[in-house]
Amino acid sequence: MPDAVVIGAGPNGLVAANLLADAGWSVVVLEEQPEPGGAVRHDRGVDPEFVHDLFSAFYPLAAASPILETLRLERYGLRWRHAPRVVAHPLSDGRCAVLGRTLGQTVASLEGFAEGDGEAWRDLHDVWERLRPDLLDALFTPFPPVKAGARLALRLRGTGGLRLARSLVLPVRRLGEEEFREEGGRLLLAGNALHADLAPEAAGSGGFGWLMAMLGQSYGFPVPEGGAGGLITALVARLEERGGAVRCGQRAVEIVVRQGTAVAVRTADGETFDARRAVLADVSVPALYGELVRPEHLPDQVLKDLERFQWDFATFKVDWALDGPVPWASPEAGQAGTVHLADGVDELTRFAAQLAMGRVPDRPFCVFGQMTTADPTRSPAGTESAWAYTHVPHTVRGDAGDEGITGSWDAAEAERMADRVERQVERFAPGFRDRIRARRLLAPPTLEAMDANLRGGAINGGTTAMHQQLVFRPVPGTGRPETAVRRLYLASAAAHPGGGVHGAPGANAARAALHGRLPGGLARAQRLLTRRDRKGDRRPVPDEW
Repeated sequence: MPDAVVIGAGPNGLVAANLLADAGWSVVVLEEQPEPGGAVRHDRGVDPEFVHDLFSAFYPLAAASPILETLRLERYGLRWRHAPRVVAHPLSDGRCAVLGRTLGQTVASLEGFAEGDGEAWRDLHDVWERLRPDLLDALFTPFPPVKAGARLALRLRGTGGLRLARSLVLPVRRLGEEEFREEGGRLLLAGNALHADLAPEAAGSGGFGWLMAMLGQSYGFPVPEGGAGGLITALVARLEERGGAVRCGQRAVEIVVRQGTAVAVRTADGETFDARRAVLADVSVPALYGELVRPEHLPDQVLKDLERFQWDFATFKVDWALDGPVPWASPEAGQAGTVHLADGVDELTRFAAQLAMGRVPDRPFCVFGQMTTADPTRSPAGTESAWAYTHVPHTVRGDAGDEGITGSWDAAEAERMADRVERQVERFAPGFRDRIRARRLLAPPTLEAMDANLRGGAINGGTTAMHQQLVFRPVPGTGRPETAVRRLYLASAAAHPGGGVHGAPGANAARAALHGRLPGGLARAQRLLTRRDRKGDRRPVPDEW
């Protein structure tokens, strides 16, 4: 019998398993798919000569993560590669905002938009450099980050305090208007904010856009050499060296709970994996509380809150094998691993408004990846392994493009959406379609079939909006990996601090399991949850929990 059973061999599940193994625990990881990785995998399914990442591709949060750093995955074969430039945002008039590998490159690019905008970027970067150590500690440690939060508060007092806090909760449109005279710097912030499901007018989108842009400035947007799965291969090798095991093709269907305690995991083929000390779930919240744990083991309030859980946007992705480099009208875009495609902040707002109305955008904002530019091993010399993703509504109420896309995502609809994405690329790279050797379409149902955590193609484990972060993630009053079931821990992107490949949710769950106890308030709440009245009914969870 292992000490711990981990459900899900995505990066968070594997990080959790590694940390438990480091502490001397025996660990078994159960994975539904035939290979580990979750949303960090690659294949040669588009063309045998081309490597394509199936889901995520660029990893600034992984490069910045102190958790992954401590695992020393380079010893297990992980190698990071970088494009000459980090991010480019071309415009239809030929101008292009560039986030460079060095601060000077970015400053020079933004000075080309307006005198002083480069120096404004330097000022934002100076604030980042002062806050970076404690900000990253606060981001990647369990909530509430008491020690790191206290240090961060002291640093905030020395960098403008309330004024800086105000800037970070601003909508990214307003932050860009306050900091920059012209569109270049505004685009770098807003495009990065839309890596999550944050519209330019959403509260807090300014802080998220600034964080992602500064991570790119400091760490780049690196990629694993040879494909995204190189990160997973290293995590699995490290775990197996410490005696851990990964069992693929094992779909968990039930977490066995006895007397309020998780004691085992049952799989679809009828096998039961007993857990001596803990069960850690690298799964979505609806899967954990709506499927794996029976309702009678959960407080009524948790089940009610689950009805209000909000996913992030659905995702549509296209992979291409290209016979040559992308023919960008702005040559600077050809040097960037990541390219943002929208003709200005107003077009980003238009895109987000169409999504909010349930309409499939007619000019989809695309995050475009040039993988061979970042890692020459991905395809033959002179070619490009490329992809783009955009967002679509979960429930389609209309098609802003008037092509009749309904959200059924059958083969015909997927083809029409892929053509629309390619037309958006052509606006900034005339002749792009002439270089396509092969393409693959990944509509929302396909993404979910390949990784059950990507419900409807949602890639962040739940919305990044402020109403579902911190103590509200995944439902109000939580914010930590502990659950209402003893020895059951949430280890997925649904837990604080959320999506992105950094390992923090898995690490936080592992720490909680190792400590084996709850903070005072949660412990009291859990005792209330397990107390029964004379009729045997479970008492309601207290509001303050």
